[in-house]
Amino acid sequence: MSHTGLDAVSQKLAEAERAAGRTPGSVHLIVVSKTFGPEAILPVIAAGHRVFGENRVQEAKAKWPALRADCPDLELHLIGPLQSNKAAEAVALFDAIHTIDRPKIAGAIAEEMRRQGRALKLFVQVNTGREPQKAGIAPEAVGQFLAECRDIHGLTISGLMCIPPADADPRPHFEMLAAMAQRNGVAELSMGMSGDYPVAVACGATHVRVGSAIFGTRG
Repeated sequence: MSHTGLDAVSQKLAEAERAAGRTPGSVHLIVVSKTFGPEAILPVIAAGHRVFGENRVQEAKAKWPALRADCPDLELHLIGPLQSNKAAEAVALFDAIHTIDRPKIAGAIAEEMRRQGRALKLFVQVNTGREPQKAGIAPEAVGQFLAECRDIHGLTISGLMCIPPADADPRPHFEMLAAMAQRNGVAELSMGMSGDYPVAVACGATHVRVGSAIFGTRG
């Protein structure tokens, strides 16, 4: 069964991989389903897609356990901010967290993964635009924070994530994140959304987070 929005994005993603000389299928498409209910998500699952992203723990908790009961191979990524008091629920519910951005969160996640016997894929969010209202580690602090995650909390960080400023050319931000990842020996890059994911692929993204280009405007 096909899904028009998913098909269009998958095709454009494949073209971006080819143009960048990337291995076909090497960039993971995270379908961002925040604010959409099961009636919008089920057709995307029926079309064969399995990787989804949510912004809020509470919203995901209300939707995904039932969807997963019917489709146990779904993979769920937390791509929005996380409060430390939600760490237990987040670790129980998600397979990956893209928004680790301070020591308190790193510690809470580490403790919950040990307690629950779960190993999640983890990304550190970097505030590449240094926007005061936006979450993320400052670019110059990334190396030290990654070392803290590893040495103090025993966490394996797989990659870095960023959300460039809305009105900026995203390419310098993606290039900055890719250079940081290389310097710090992390392999994965979560970057690129509906408006700019082909640019992110050209800059080395391993995960792109696409919602509105698949579902249309938010529900």
